[in-house]
Amino acid sequence: MSWTDERVELLKKMWGEGQSASQIAKELGGVTRNAVIGKVHRLGLSNRATGAAPAKSEPKEKPAPAPKAEAKPKPAPKTEPARPAPAPTAEAKPAAPARRQIIPAGQPLPPQPSANEISPEALAKVNEIEKKAKKLTLMELTEKTCKWPVGDPATEDFWFCGLPVEPGKPYCEAHVGVAFQPMSSRRDRRR
Repeated sequence: MSWTDERVELLKKMWGEGQSASQIAKELGGVTRNAVIGKVHRLGLSNRATGAAPAKSEPKEKPAPAPKAEAKPKPAPKTEPARPAPAPTAEAKPAAPARRQIIPAGQPLPPQPSANEISPEALAKVNEIEKKAKKLTLMELTEKTCKWPVGDPATEDFWFCGLPVEPGKPYCEAHVGVAFQPMSSRRDRRR
């Protein structure tokens, strides 16, 4: 079905009379309600907020939509979140650094803050264990191999530990010591 000039004129006439998109689709035949609605939008016909007003009077009323302009200021509740925001501005500033930065592939990763929180003993153990690691690829991992990632995933030097895992954990003994730290030791470091 194509939108001939006659069909478009009939659509405009019926739309102006206030007929529904379904009624217009039935009258035109070979077109769906959604196709009628789409054509109405592409033609820029009015929304017909009122019943069966003539098409000529509707466009004159619609260009000055004072109620729509009032509807925009009514979403002042959207500015209500701004009221709580000024009160916790001190909290909002620390939240900004907590957002993660997206780094393009191939770019070196910045130093991770969590590395400073890991105990020196755990780091030494991880360094020793990584010398013995099997250096597996993603496709070589199983439920019995350590899934600790090493390196930048955007480079060819990226690999997984691959040593035997601790029961019920996804990592080997050394990496479990780094990944799963007791809550009390994490709290102590923050002070």
